[in-house]
Amino acid sequence: MTDLAQRQCIPCEKGASPLEPREIDTLLVQVPGWKMGDGRLTREVKLKNFREALALVNRIGEVAEAAGHHPDLCLHGWNRVRIDLSTHSIGGLSENDFILAARITELGL
Repeated sequence: MTDLAQRQCIPCEKGASPLEPREIDTLLVQVPGWKMGDGRLTREVKLKNFREALALVNRIGEVAEAAGHHPDLCLHGWNRVRIDLSTHSIGGLSENDFILAARITELGL
């Protein structure tokens, strides 16, 4: 994986600027499988069954809590998990979103 997963999330203060498009493009290539959509970093994962989907949501929750940065998670269709990342306090994407995406990817997605 990239060195993104090794970086630490730093709290973003309200009023901080979101990443510029060129910064997003540079970081996006470092998190394979993730896409941009509606101003968010997003990934859809299909699992074998509901139990695995629920377990993934819980594993993501542990990673997110440890980082102090929390995604929007949606378990739907009994075996799909959608992960949306953005930094709500700045109204856009921060490096924290890419750090968390890299750590989530390390879960074996």
